[in-house]
Amino acid sequence: MAEKRDYYEVLGVGKDAGEDEIKKSYRKLARQYHPDVNKAPDAEEKFKEVKEAYDVLSDSQKRNMYDQYGHVDPNQGMGGGFSGDFGGFGDIFDMFFGGGGRQRDPNAPQRGNDLQYTMTVEFKEAAFGVEKDITIPRTEECDTCHGSGAKPGTSAETCSRCRGTGQEEVAQNTPFGRMVNRRTCSACQGRGKIIRDKCTTCHGNGTMKKQRKIHVRIPAGAFDGAQIRMTGEGEAGLRGGPSGDLYVVLRVKSHEFFKREDDDIYCEVPVTFAQAALGDEIEIPTLHDKVKLKIPAGTQTGTNFRLRGKGVPHLRGSGNGDQHVKVIVVTPTKLNDEQKNALRHFADLSGEAPTGTHEEGFFDRMKRAFRGD
Repeated sequence: MAEKRDYYEVLGVGKDAGEDEIKKSYRKLARQYHPDVNKAPDAEEKFKEVKEAYDVLSDSQKRNMYDQYGHVDPNQGMGGGFSGDFGGFGDIFDMFFGGGGRQRDPNAPQRGNDLQYTMTVEFKEAAFGVEKDITIPRTEECDTCHGSGAKPGTSAETCSRCRGTGQEEVAQNTPFGRMVNRRTCSACQGRGKIIRDKCTTCHGNGTMKKQRKIHVRIPAGAFDGAQIRMTGEGEAGLRGGPSGDLYVVLRVKSHEFFKREDDDIYCEVPVTFAQAALGDEIEIPTLHDKVKLKIPAGTQTGTNFRLRGKGVPHLRGSGNGDQHVKVIVVTPTKLNDEQKNALRHFADLSGEAPTGTHEEGFFDRMKRAFRGD
């Protein structure tokens, strides 16, 4: 099994990185490797790796423990990963010494599996928040037997072969002597109980698949790749165990006019040559409303203006990001004769007499100037 990479290396931040830097890096990488966006074969694995690193480094307690012990969890004993399962050593001791290791109670409550659902939302819905209902297929407790797996009026029996332990012992003669190996009971498949009369609804499983409608609240400031954890909305637990969680992963649609970077909004606005040269006041659309923007005389193409507080609401805390407006001066096209003569006269007064063909030389140079050639 490949060794886990350092979490700081995964997120591309230093060990002294603050909470904001870690969050910003996670957002960027989550967008980059999200399986709905990135179709590379290893995108999903990288997305999971980034999420795991963020889950640890964004939690002060987990981060402190990781800084001290790395991927080894001191509360779990020797070996393994930071949050791995360390039950394997007990199985080894069982195999060679006939027990003595930890055994799991097959009848103990078991937590249900987590689920993941990808939800697509509009650009403004993510910016300002929205509430939606989704329908997901999930495993729930059987309504007929209430999770027992047995037909109503009957009950499961303790397995006579393993006596309810879920494991059976098999003796083997080896060059090292007689060894006792523990393995999953073949009679009850490790459940510790046998159901003689199975529930006709769930066929003895105790659970069944259902379509469940769930109400999801998307907070204002949510971003593409963000995850919303809904506690207890995952698969049903077994034997009275708690349900798993549901993780709703957001996929935010692009906007035809606005682009988003963190909580700031970027857009490009066209203005005419006359507006840029003489100055004007134009109306700018924002996520919130329409505002007036003063264009000073002599404004060049590519000039940026900032509209403070007109960006996306901050996910945590108050206030909004800003909106950045880039002015693009549009070269006039399809001019009539009067307009052409006016521009030729302007060129003469400016000492920019067109060369060659009057029309082509002047306008070609103007286009090059606007493009920055």
